[in-house]
Amino acid sequence: MKPLCAAIAFGLSAVSGAVHAAAPAAPATAAAARTPFQIRCEDSIAKTISVLSAKQNGYTINNQLPYRALTAKSGNMDNKMVTLGLTVTKGQYTVDLGGPVLQDPVSGYECIAPRVDVKLNYSPVLIYVGNEFAPGTCGYNAILEHEQRHLQAYMENLARVEKVVREALSKRFEAKPLYAPSGTAMSALEHEINGTWFPFIRDEFEKGRPKQAEIDTPEEYARMGKVCDGEIAAILLRRHKNN
Repeated sequence: MKPLCAAIAFGLSAVSGAVHAAAPAAPATAAAARTPFQIRCEDSIAKTISVLSAKQNGYTINNQLPYRALTAKSGNMDNKMVTLGLTVTKGQYTVDLGGPVLQDPVSGYECIAPRVDVKLNYSPVLIYVGNEFAPGTCGYNAILEHEQRHLQAYMENLARVEKVVREALSKRFEAKPLYAPSGTAMSALEHEINGTWFPFIRDEFEKGRPKQAEIDTPEEYARMGKVCDGEIAAILLRRHKNN
């Protein structure tokens, strides 16, 4: 890639919760007949509910930084590329846990019908456009349009993550009480969420990276240098000569 080409970058990271990791014990093997306690747990307490919601927080535009600052922010300084626009956000998720618990003094176990309420979203998206490009100009609009493609890819990934996580949670928890020694069922549920589900959700968010990279192709960089009758390239050249 030649110097002063139009590089567009993006940002993505994940935020996880803070609980532990372990697996709950079961009072009987899968092959054995159900005990009276298992019958009570599986037939009398409320069925497990898994709830998942996704929130889209929109975006704001920052037109205050020069392209050199955006290039440094995007990490492209060593690539001899310039960054004209930058879309920044983070994948975030929170989990609220609860559910009815039944005790069995005879076995020393308890069961819980877990209620797992997962909320997924991207943090409010911030779109940077270099301040060399005034709002309303052809160059500004071209850069913003490119960045909105990144925004759309984030939102499409959020919808995909929501579907995948909902299906996986439903398969794991639907109508399946969790058994553990008395006083530890909620802790065991937290362990599973942290040890299994947080990494799973994080990895699903990360699967959106390739789609972001597909937007920033060499062909797209070349196109950006030619749009608006070469306005973007001309502005960059003038700014480069003046520095």
